[in-house]
Amino acid sequence: ALTIFGSSMADLDARPSADLAAENALFESCLARAAARNPAAFEEGGEMALPADAEGVALDAHQRYEVAALEIDDIREETGEVRAQHEALMDALRAQIEATDVRIAEIKKDAYEFKRDIVIGAESSRTGKTVAEKAVRYMDDKIRAKGAVTEKLRLKNSQIKAQAQKLEAQLQQKEDAGGSLRAVDFDQLKIENQQQLEKIEERNSELLRLKLTTGNTIHVLNSLKQRLAALNEESEWLRGEAAGRHAAIAKLADEAKRVDAERERAARLERKAKREAAVAETSKMPNVMEYVQQKAQAYELEKRIASLRKKCELAEMAVRREARRARGGLG
Repeated sequence: ALTIFGSSMADLDARPSADLAAENALFESCLARAAARNPAAFEEGGEMALPADAEGVALDAHQRYEVAALEIDDIREETGEVRAQHEALMDALRAQIEATDVRIAEIKKDAYEFKRDIVIGAESSRTGKTVAEKAVRYMDDKIRAKGAVTEKLRLKNSQIKAQAQKLEAQLQQKEDAGGSLRAVDFDQLKIENQQQLEKIEERNSELLRLKLTTGNTIHVLNSLKQRLAALNEESEWLRGEAAGRHAAIAKLADEAKRVDAERERAARLERKAKREAAVAETSKMPNVMEYVQQKAQAYELEKRIASLRKKCELAEMAVRREARRARGGLG
C-alpha cells in the first residue's frame, strides 16, 4: 500500500507541467478508487492513513508503473461493466423494436381487414352508408377471436407455471432426500428453469398486449354502437318525414282529381249552354228576361270555369313541388 503525493523536486523541475498534471490526475483517481473500496483503511488510524507530520513521498518508476497498471485494470473492469450494461440495453431495445414492428404489422392488417370488410364491404348500395349490423358483427367476431387467443395463452401460461412448479417440487424433493446433484444436472435444471421463466414472461407480455387490444376494440365497438343508435334515430325520423310527405302528396293528388272532375263538369255545362243557346237562336229569339237570365248564367259559368282552372293550376304546382321535396328528402 502506498500513499502518493508526487515525484521528487528534481524530477518536477525537469518534467513538463502537462505530464505532471496527467500523472497527478492518475494518482488521484487511483487513490479515490482505493478509498472507495476500503474507506476504513484511509480513516485516521487506518493502515493507509498518513501521520500528522508526514511529507510527500517520492515514487520511483516501478511504483508509478504499478499505480498505472492498477488504474488500467480498474478502467478495463469498468469498461466491461458499461459494455455489458449497454449490450443489455441494446438487447432490450431490439426486443422492443421487434415487438413494435410486430404490433405495427398487426395494426396494418387490422386496418386493411376493417377497410375491406366494413368501409367497403359493409357499404349499402342504396344509401351509400355503412350497414351498422355488419360493423357490429365484425367487432363481435374480433372480440371473440381476441378472447380465444387470450384464453389459449392463459392456458399455456398455466401449463408452463405447472411445469415450473413441478420442476421446483422435484428439486426440493431431491434436496430434502439428501440426494446430491451433479453439476451437469444442476446446470441443466437452471437452464430449463430459466427457459420456463422466459416463456412465462413472454406469455404474460402477450396476455397484457391482448388485454390492451381487447380494451381498444371494446372502446371502438362502443363508439360504433353509439353511432348506430344515432343513425337508427335519424332513420326513424326520415321514415316519419317520408310518410308525411307521401300523405301530403296523396292528399294533393286527390285534390287535383277533384278539381279535374269539377273542371270537366263545368266544361260539359258550358258546352250544353252553348248548344242550348245555338238552338234558341236558330229556333226563336228569347224574350228580354230569358236573355238577361241566360247572360247572367253564362257569366257565372265563365267565372266558375276561370276559378276552377286557377285552382287546378295551383293544385298541379303544389303536387309538383311536394313531389320534388319528397324526392329530395328521401335522397
